[in-house]
Amino acid sequence: MHEETIRVSPGSDSAKLGQAERGDELILIDSTHDWVHVQAIIRPPSNEEGVSEEEAEGKTISGWISRNAFVGPTTPDGDKIIFGEAVDSEDQASTRRGRRDAAHDAMRLYFRVYDLMPASPLAAEALYRAADIRWQIERADIMTRPSAREREAYMRGQMNEEWMKLVEKKYPGTKWADLAAFRRIENKLCGEWEGLAKCPEKEADLYENYAKDHPQSPAAAEALYDAAWRHSVLIEIYKAEPNQKKSAESKDRALALAQKIVSQFPQTDWAWRAQRLIFYMQQGIPTYGNAND
Repeated sequence: MHEETIRVSPGSDSAKLGQAERGDELILIDSTHDWVHVQAIIRPPSNEEGVSEEEAEGKTISGWISRNAFVGPTTPDGDKIIFGEAVDSEDQASTRRGRRDAAHDAMRLYFRVYDLMPASPLAAEALYRAADIRWQIERADIMTRPSAREREAYMRGQMNEEWMKLVEKKYPGTKWADLAAFRRIENKLCGEWEGLAKCPEKEADLYENYAKDHPQSPAAAEALYDAAWRHSVLIEIYKAEPNQKKSAESKDRALALAQKIVSQFPQTDWAWRAQRLIFYMQQGIPTYGNAND
């Protein structure tokens, strides 16, 4: 729950062996009234491609830590306590002067709720939150690389989908599985469209199909808007080809999707954005181009 020093023996004056951070997994060996003898998994073994031998083996330290910040499966409301610490760490990560590595702390803590307390009513949400933080960390790195501008998605780095797929597998039919499936669309998106119709056409289909397959998803309105906006983009792209027929068809499709958002999700931000998109198209204002892409 909090960073703690790992010591050779149970006592604050004994030698230090290392540091257990928030969310590190601990294997309980023995305990006293004030101290816990543990194996602390400081770095889990990794089977990902390209890791070093040291990373593949992981790192474990055996020693004693103060019981103060230790939460185990039998701790009353342990799942809620860990989840609360994860929420606080996530908030720290979003703050400009927040604690360093707070996002990684939150990711580990959320995952522990799912991993160590799978019967908890918070387990599904905890796993999704862990997966989402991991996704965002990887995405931030991938999008800084030159390859992020490549038109084809397969030519750039991909966010690891393992945890998102785990959410869908373990909790099918839940909003967390729906959100995980929505996140995974990002791995299929193009970089630079380069003014060609292929990418927005494909992406519009991805988002529209998602909304059809996940009508109860919290992301359904957003997916419909993403599809509608891409069809509005195609209005200008087809005009430039020129292909007036496809341009008109794209406008009709974009208007239909935008109207669907307004009628089905009237009190959401996506409805207000859809109203704006409708106005732009009705007034002939481009939604794509030098000033709008």
